[in-house]
Amino acid sequence: MEGVIRQGLTYEDVLLVPRYSDVRSRKDVDTSSQLTRSIRLHMPIVSANMDTVTESEMAVAMARHGGIGIIHRFNTIEQQVNQVRLVKRSESFVIENPYTIAPDATIARADMLLDEHRISALPVVDDQGTLVGLLSRRDILFVRDERAPVCSVMTPRERLVVAPVGTTISGAEEILQEHKVEKLPLVDENGRLAGLITLRDILRRNLHPESSKDAKGRLMVGAAVGVVGDYVERALELERAGVDVLVLDIAHGHSANAIQAVRHLKSRVSLDLIAGNVATAEGTRDLIEAGADGVKVGVGPGSICITRVVTGVGVPQLTAVMDAAGAAARFGVPIIADGGIRQSGDITKAIAAGASTVMLGNMLAGTRESPGVITVRNGRRYKVSRGMASAGATLERRRREKPGWEGETDLTDVVPEGVEGMVPFKGDVSDVLTQLVGGLRSGMSYLGARTLPEVVANAQFIQITNAALAESRPHDIEV
Repeated sequence: MEGVIRQGLTYEDVLLVPRYSDVRSRKDVDTSSQLTRSIRLHMPIVSANMDTVTESEMAVAMARHGGIGIIHRFNTIEQQVNQVRLVKRSESFVIENPYTIAPDATIARADMLLDEHRISALPVVDDQGTLVGLLSRRDILFVRDERAPVCSVMTPRERLVVAPVGTTISGAEEILQEHKVEKLPLVDENGRLAGLITLRDILRRNLHPESSKDAKGRLMVGAAVGVVGDYVERALELERAGVDVLVLDIAHGHSANAIQAVRHLKSRVSLDLIAGNVATAEGTRDLIEAGADGVKVGVGPGSICITRVVTGVGVPQLTAVMDAAGAAARFGVPIIADGGIRQSGDITKAIAAGASTVMLGNMLAGTRESPGVITVRNGRRYKVSRGMASAGATLERRRREKPGWEGETDLTDVVPEGVEGMVPFKGDVSDVLTQLVGGLRSGMSYLGARTLPEVVANAQFIQITNAALAESRPHDIEV
């Protein structure tokens, strides 16, 4: 045991001292930052890999606003891969492998595919991949015989507007506008389908110019994997599906299991890998030396995490971020401050402490895009939120990893480190993100910082008392 007990601080223990600023407008600041060594985001916010926070709908919304979502791992490999594919197919410059259907398939089959893949049309191709038509929802809207073949109602090839492989986005936009169509199939010299461009994707590209996109114009998305069992197989399948970054998901990242898993994954996949969670400089260093391209920092600060209460272990989040950032800076590796964010000002503090991005769970849970259904209690709307070390999540994970476990009666080894609860329904996540980023932009202007690195350079923390904390909040008035 060390003789000197350090003092640890969290976000509510400090304020940032205002500095001279020549920033005339919040619009003049740049909130872009590194997620990993090679991935840069326009918005330094990541949605947490929790099953009540991030699936495909949340990941799509996060990427469109310039951040990124991490698909949770509490499902089968096939289910997680499908979630990634839904994000990747939601929009792109060119859909390289569009879903298709055969001309002799039934209307019922087509209807099922359109619903399953959440799309509005299917190119119709023969056995050789030759484009023979296009089937849209409108084509089957009033068809009564679901056993009829697709070819009987599709728009045939001779009536379609098509373009050659290599058509640019600007060229495709001109063709779509000229012919007043919404889908532009791309065909090779032999008439085989080679891709698809949609008007919807072009409009979305113009609507969200700062969205997080990969080299092919698809929305970026991350996915979590564990450190035991099928984690390597899962990682390889996710890589094939086009995932942009992997997140090694383990409560105690400064462990032999985590370090071994980082080394193993980096030898098998070519993706950037974020590892964590840790709360110390030593843990950060060891993960980076094992091959991590980003480190997730935070042990116990989350609103639904009770690790510190159950185990007596943890580091207050501001101190953890500062310690980890100091170690990571020597390697040029960014860190993610995961947990403890209660308001937009905490994001500014986390960035000032050295984090490149922040991961949010509770603040995004309860939005329209988070998984789960809305429930009503006493006239108010709620959604469920739970920690991934809660009893429910732990038992569900065990059922998946150990089939037949449900029959066992001994539950004494299940020690929850998270809780489950209800969070108020918050509406669209875009509204939440607008408020959070707006607060960050205001904080940057108070610090005279036009970029996030300047936030770190200009930051001067001042420790405050409980009286000062009360003074910082609304007081002497009924709210």
